[in-house]
Amino acid sequence: LCRQIAKFKPQKLVLFDIYENNMYDLISELTINLHLNQDLEIVSYIGSVRDFDRINDICKTEQPDVIFHAAAHKHVPFMEDSPGEAIKNNVFGTYNVAKAADLNHVKTFVLISTDKAVNPTNVMGTTKRLAELIIQAYAQKSRTKFVAVRFGNVLNSNGSVVPLFKRQIENGGPVTVTHPEITRFFMTIPEAAQLVLQAGFYANEREIFVLDMGQPVKIWDLADKMIRLAGLVPGRDIEIQEIGLRPGEKMFEELALEMEECHKTDNNLIFVHEKMDIDSKVVDSDLVQLQELMETTDDKQQIKDVLMNMIQD
Repeated sequence: LCRQIAKFKPQKLVLFDIYENNMYDLISELTINLHLNQDLEIVSYIGSVRDFDRINDICKTEQPDVIFHAAAHKHVPFMEDSPGEAIKNNVFGTYNVAKAADLNHVKTFVLISTDKAVNPTNVMGTTKRLAELIIQAYAQKSRTKFVAVRFGNVLNSNGSVVPLFKRQIENGGPVTVTHPEITRFFMTIPEAAQLVLQAGFYANEREIFVLDMGQPVKIWDLADKMIRLAGLVPGRDIEIQEIGLRPGEKMFEELALEMEECHKTDNNLIFVHEKMDIDSKVVDSDLVQLQELMETTDDKQQIKDVLMNMIQD
């Protein structure tokens, strides 16, 4: 996102991350890269979206025009085991940034969402759906334009299946796939970033944008092709091994809820959902309930049950 944004020559690019090593590498790249705007001012802050005061102070100081909110826990099996952490980061982290954007009159807020937020069956997807509801609720009462951009897996991103398969092939196999028929949507990192930026341009109130991810890909076929691209033969040189679905994992992902109607924007790769009726009072009540729950129990199953009830309601 920062690479793409820099090409549009903004006056200032404000980076916020909890992980200083990635921040250092990114700043070094942006500073050295000669084709970027030499007048671009890059400002960086270390902190967590869980810390509202930190976020709010930065918004007061920098007065950003646009916020792209990408911070989230995203690994499905890990979040099944740590639902409380998913809530702190994905739900209340989003709430903190949205609240700060509203209070400081940011023009546009873009939430990076996921196909796993559609009919969620796991903690990660449920918390991301709640994040969408938070920004839709805020849009009802704020001068800030709040939108979400929803897409599938990004090839070669941190934690994606492609680097895993590469390592497994380099180590002589086996390449592990959870199920022969499991499918996922895929997009490259530059494609995803460009479409997120364009969706921000189309922003209006309470909209969820869906990116055209093309046809879903069978993970088994992806493993087969990667083995062959390495000059090897599946089943002879490298085995593909079925290991079973992981906790919370779906066989296939969806990009739109049945209750939502969507239409194309001027960009044929970006669809926009019609506004949904979101009761901001219900969202506020859910957040209060979640906060009380987090303070009174660490029972994973109870937390999961409450989460799923909120989405079903």
